[in-house]
Amino acid sequence: MLRIADYLVDKVSPSRLDPFGLGQLSWKYWRGLMRNPGNLLAQNMTLAAEQASLLTYAMKRALGTEAEAVVTPPKGDRRFTDPAWSEQLPFDLIKQSYLLTSRYMLSLAGAANLDRRQQRKLDFLTRQLVDALSPSNFVASNPEVLRTTLESKGANLVRGMQNLVRDLAAGKGRLRISMVDESKFEIGRNIATTPGKVVFENDLMQLIQYSPSTEKVYQTPLVIFPPWINKFYILDLAPHNSFIRWAVSRGYTVFIVSWVNPDTTLAHKTFEDYLNQGIFEALDAIEAATGEREVNAIGYCIGGTLLACALSQMAQTGVRRIRSTTFFTTQVDFSEAGDLTVFTDEHQIKSLERTMRKRGYLDASEMATTFNMLRANDLIWTFVVNNYLLGRAPAAFDLLYWNNDSTRMPLAMHSYYLREMYLDNRLAEPGGITLNGIPVDLGKVRIPIFLQSSKEDHIAPYPSVYKATRLYSGPVTFMLAGSGHIAGVINSPQANKYYYYTNQTLAADVEDWIESAEYHEGSWWPYWHQWLYRRSGRKVPARTPGEGKLPAIEDAPGRYVTMK
Repeated sequence: MLRIADYLVDKVSPSRLDPFGLGQLSWKYWRGLMRNPGNLLAQNMTLAAEQASLLTYAMKRALGTEAEAVVTPPKGDRRFTDPAWSEQLPFDLIKQSYLLTSRYMLSLAGAANLDRRQQRKLDFLTRQLVDALSPSNFVASNPEVLRTTLESKGANLVRGMQNLVRDLAAGKGRLRISMVDESKFEIGRNIATTPGKVVFENDLMQLIQYSPSTEKVYQTPLVIFPPWINKFYILDLAPHNSFIRWAVSRGYTVFIVSWVNPDTTLAHKTFEDYLNQGIFEALDAIEAATGEREVNAIGYCIGGTLLACALSQMAQTGVRRIRSTTFFTTQVDFSEAGDLTVFTDEHQIKSLERTMRKRGYLDASEMATTFNMLRANDLIWTFVVNNYLLGRAPAAFDLLYWNNDSTRMPLAMHSYYLREMYLDNRLAEPGGITLNGIPVDLGKVRIPIFLQSSKEDHIAPYPSVYKATRLYSGPVTFMLAGSGHIAGVINSPQANKYYYYTNQTLAADVEDWIESAEYHEGSWWPYWHQWLYRRSGRKVPARTPGEGKLPAIEDAPGRYVTMK
């Protein structure tokens, strides 16, 4: 009977009605549990014992006796920071019972014995359910919301309903949760303010050259290729945490690509188009602007994946345009890719392609929802409680403003990227993909490489980033920073936050690398500067944007970045 059911689930499941494959996954989950009843019994007995311990804890506290909590929230969990969650027994019991039950549910999901991709999806979906059912998300079980409701005589819930109606209107019937007070920010006025000029543009990107802040600059220019999934000004949020402004102040002539926010007219744009129009045309423009044939380059996330393909092509054609490359949180081997893999099986990609074909692109709101789900407690439920239950306005936070300013993805490019990289992992195979008629082989890349990764990155996990150390043939420096995909990169020396690890020896396994690595407090930017300036040539008079062969088109940050 199980074999018959397996066949029906695998062959008959209608992907149009179930784009996430929940029916198939649910059956495989229950099948896994039925095949191992002993484990299910053990899990139930463990939960029963923990609940009994919680009952004992409750009785001791009710009698005024000190007792140690059965379970506590994990470090960094901000849902239960209100003192009432610990000081008032009813809320303490609600909290601990929830934590025990959620641990039980996650443990059961982990015992389903599925293949790695299916197991990751099941774990992710279970986590979504567990997070949604948190007592902090409901009026009756959140002490802060109850207290606020009593004190304001329900005014918070009235304001919350107004906020909900406003967000539904903003999403044209779909809930678009407000995360930030957008009225407090204006691109080019108080965000993305580093002075510069747009010196080149095509239909995919604008190239910005930043004005120098030193009398002398390094001879070799520095160009940054950011991801096109979000906008480039994550590297130029505000003067105190702007990587671009800091790099300019160190004496680099900095260029950055500002990708267009594509619409239906660009649906045909391919990954190859991004390579040619984004990277190779940018390199030609920089040569015209500065007279320098070679540059140092930075690739961030998918911008780095694209840049790696460019390095392979240049190595195989004997064209030397890039002296060294730095990769920020970049994957080129996707065999251990992050949580985004739960959205990239064949079932879901086909469904996504059908959706994109209707308009020629993946809508920005859909992309934003995907990324927010990866950190649902921080990027969804925190704002549900703040906006709709507490009735408060979102704060003015530049990082969240940027996070909310997402972009569309052209159909042809995005489908190729998901299939060739995430689904089939062909970039890691020599000759696995072909661009401009040249098979891509990262093993041909022999220039110096600096790999930056982040310890808590859930999009490009550091073990995945580390795999690149075995793909390039030249000297590779790997560095592991604290925090995640964004904060691990944007960590100005002025903030002096987090930490980073360095190790000149590349072990076979990243955990062995960490074990023998040197720990440093603070920002990794100065360490990177020490690596880069040795590869940047002598000092020359500073270059003013627009004074080379390329006239200035408009002031930075340009038009493309303001397209919604």
